[in-house]
Amino acid sequence: MQGKFFSVRGFLLARFARYLLGTIILLIASFTIMSFTIDGTGKGGRKTSDKDSASAKGFRTLFNGGNYDPDKPYLFQLNPKAVAFVEGYIAREKDDLEKMREWGKPYFNIYNKVLAQNGLPTELKYLSVIESNLSSTLRSHAGAVGPWQLMPDEAKRYGLKMGKGSKDERTDFYKSTVAASKLLNELYDEFGDWLLVVAAYNGGVGGVKRAIKKAGSSNFWDLQYFLREETRNHVKKFIAVHYVLEGGGGWTCLTAEETALQKANIDAMMVSSSTAAPILTDAEMSTTTTVSLSGKYNAGVIIKTLSLNDKDFNRLNPGFEKMISEGKTYQLRLPNDKMSLFQEKKQLILQQSVQLLLSPQPPVDVAKGNA
Repeated sequence: MQGKFFSVRGFLLARFARYLLGTIILLIASFTIMSFTIDGTGKGGRKTSDKDSASAKGFRTLFNGGNYDPDKPYLFQLNPKAVAFVEGYIAREKDDLEKMREWGKPYFNIYNKVLAQNGLPTELKYLSVIESNLSSTLRSHAGAVGPWQLMPDEAKRYGLKMGKGSKDERTDFYKSTVAASKLLNELYDEFGDWLLVVAAYNGGVGGVKRAIKKAGSSNFWDLQYFLREETRNHVKKFIAVHYVLEGGGGWTCLTAEETALQKANIDAMMVSSSTAAPILTDAEMSTTTTVSLSGKYNAGVIIKTLSLNDKDFNRLNPGFEKMISEGKTYQLRLPNDKMSLFQEKKQLILQQSVQLLLSPQPPVDVAKGNA
């Protein structure tokens, strides 16, 4: 019995070592080539040509191993029409992005909380990165101010103060994020497509609508050249920052068409794993949000850390343990008020999950206190 225990533990340690080695190699390759600097394109900064390309070979390994397959649902692959720009942009912007990972944490924590409370993907925080480099005092020549580069009419519409004798609330990280969230929700109601939302945030609703009409398509990759160069590059910069800081793609990097294919693929994976996804109510859909997750996460650790009900978690996330154990990416669904806490505790949850995998101790009892 003891010999069997040590052989099983040795097997798990070997698997973890291979996983850890692969992760380290990927991180080393990633940090060797990626970089970031602010160019102030939120409301009128310098332009970057679509012809920019990477100087480092092999960068495509960051994007789903370079195996883009147009015949399969996207699996969060980088669209090939964005590869050259994204490669070049990241390769030029290494130092500042690496620094932002640390000094930007307090601002990202605010963004995660407010965006989740407003039913928005927390990854939209990267729009503020390309708008202002997280600068509260940045002012564009067009009059946009603050970390979200809000124009005066937008600030007035969402109740922000700007008058003489009072602080310009567009410079307040919390209040400006609340206002930006309202604007982002309005844009999504208009277009139903996150890439078009980012484009309209930079170039205006009218500019995007004209591009749709001229292209005869609402697919960003078809209409992009009917937009101003600054606007189409703004979208690609958003995608680039998302890929680096998230370690991969996600819902906000997809067009509406790609999103439909991705969701269909996830549904198919659920069926193939013999775990049919439940039909969620409108209330459940409106009060929850998703995040792409991969790694050795343990459902029990997530439930305990976030003080969730295990039955509710399993209803929202059928087949979680199976897909995660198979090394697949899972769309973790959590209540809106828990998503920001998950983002804050994400690394701690992963560490505890790995420790649990390697520990001979009994698994975490998630039933106590969560009934």
